Amino acid sequence: METITRVYNNYSDAAATVSALERAGIASSNISLIANKTVSSQYAEVDDASDAATGLGVGAVAGGTVGLLTGLGLLAIPGLGPVVAAGWLAATAVGAVAGGTVGGIVGALVSVGVPEEHAEVYSEVVRRGGTLLSVKADASQSQVVHDIVDRHGPVDPADRAVEFRNSGWTKFDPDAPAYSASESTTERIRRVS
Repeated sequence: METITRVYNNYSDAAATVSALERAGIASSNISLIANKTVSSQYAEVDDASDAATGLGVGAVAGGTVGLLTGLGLLAIPGLGPVVAAGWLAATAVGAVAGGTVGGIVGALVSVGVPEEHAEVYSEVVRRGGTLLSVKADASQSQVVHDIVDRHGPVDPADRAVEFRNSGWTKFDPDAPAYSASESTTERIRRVS
């Protein structure tokens, strides 16, 4: 089983990707999504990670009506703060933290084969308002999944790393404060320009 991971500047691109994956027959149980909480107006103003818990369905609010997107819930991941998430990767990241394993989201990504330098960038993109999508695919589905996830405008991790480093960033800091709703919105708007 191969794990294919991408990060998108905005939730709508990731949601369109999830819908395309599900239409192509990829099981929702093989898809994970972690998004900055600001994708849902219901949770945009939740600032305290202690207010986040699993199981709070936000699928309809966040734009999903079937499959994985109906299972979205608010939970806290260190360094990201409250996020809207669903799937096995979110559970892995939270489980690593709860079990005392070092790494949180970066560790969870590395554990499924994402190079650490990409995992750092992906985590930072989510912290700044982006959406992470990770898909488990067997050999018969791999090419289809690659085609779909690359069709919807994912972030190039090497290019984004250069951009981040040019502004003084060195690596993902799980102790950094989560972006506020206005900071996330500003970041997404800047990406569209």
